[in-house]
Amino acid sequence: MDLSTNNKTIAVIGAGIIGVNCAAELQARGYQVTLLDKVAVGEGCSKGNAGHFATEQVFPLAEASLLWQLPKFLLDPLGPMALSPTYFPKALPWFIKFIGNMFTGQREKNTTALKSLNKEAFEYYKPLLKQAKAEHLLTAKGSLLVFENSSINEAQKSYESFTQAGVKVKLLTRQQVLLLEPNLSDKIQHALYFTDVGHTASPYDICQAIAQYSISLGANYQQLHVERVEHFDDHVKVYSDVNTLKFDQVVIATGAWSKGLLASLGYKLPIEAERGYSLDLPEATDTQPRLTRPVASADRKFIITPMAHGLRLAGTVEFAGLKQKANMKRATMLYKHAKHLLTELPDLENNAEQSDNCWLGFRPSLPDSLPVISKATKHNNITFALGHQHLGLTLGAVTGKLVGQIIDQEKTDIDISPFCISRFN
Repeated sequence: MDLSTNNKTIAVIGAGIIGVNCAAELQARGYQVTLLDKVAVGEGCSKGNAGHFATEQVFPLAEASLLWQLPKFLLDPLGPMALSPTYFPKALPWFIKFIGNMFTGQREKNTTALKSLNKEAFEYYKPLLKQAKAEHLLTAKGSLLVFENSSINEAQKSYESFTQAGVKVKLLTRQQVLLLEPNLSDKIQHALYFTDVGHTASPYDICQAIAQYSISLGANYQQLHVERVEHFDDHVKVYSDVNTLKFDQVVIATGAWSKGLLASLGYKLPIEAERGYSLDLPEATDTQPRLTRPVASADRKFIITPMAHGLRLAGTVEFAGLKQKANMKRATMLYKHAKHLLTELPDLENNAEQSDNCWLGFRPSLPDSLPVISKATKHNNITFALGHQHLGLTLGAVTGKLVGQIIDQEKTDIDISPFCISRFN
């Protein structure tokens, strides 16, 4: 595209990892981009997540085996999955749709779509972070999924599922695991080693770097609360708590807060906020790092990632909506799990639940585990990029590229039909 001849304006609503990737791609294509958010860049779900580029996660969350586990999960307030009793009636329609996606035929379709997005997602980041002078924020040492109590048959079955899905993975013995990560506990029996995935020492810094890159190209950022969007034949108006702005096009990348905005435009969006918690711990005092790559627990349903500050423990799911007060016990409980995986940990400070080391983020999850990446079917000047559930960081760069191709009416790198908003409308 000839950058000197394109003066079209685009608002990207949402300055998380999806929004900043869209802004960088569109500004690089010659559009005049304005990035909008009610909070500062990267302050939402993109800040305290596990920092894992989880391209191996090609299987949708809706799995039939969950059905018999759900009662046990939900009865334990500190288990891997929790549901607020007062929020249950609101969440019930989502769960019904979620269960509907467990059936074999639909699950296979969703898996195929998710694989197409994940396949090269890590590779899309490399040129972008090189341009943003942020290559140092990307580490490609793979990740581990460790098994403590599972038999070798269960680990082998999991290994075969991933290999059949085209994921590059190795099945390791306990000795092989400890050679890779000597500070892991010898209680670990087996592990899957995903060789082609990566992580970042700071997901917040990646978000900032990409935003600053888009600004260096000419984009601008405004902090304001977008209340509604109104579509006209040749432009879009964005109404905020401060003023009204006019743009040629709008990209909506508002994550877990998307439902109301889309409803005002006449679209149904069965989205839920999967509340995820994390706990930050300092690095070891000696020169030996505790971990060099992310380690997830198959038994405990959480992940430990080495970060610039030390370690981040993250995971679990809580359904309690956007407004309920955070239950930081769900963050500190991760420490108890980590003690089973690592040979040593620093003491957890008193009143840790009140510290800045505990964090809550809202994953924007749809019942089929697929995001919405598409043109608005009723509005030619609006594009959606939202609902990336546990894979927002992973799919940020590929989503930005696809949004650029959609808006420029190019052939997209992958088939985006499974991600259209029409599947809910």
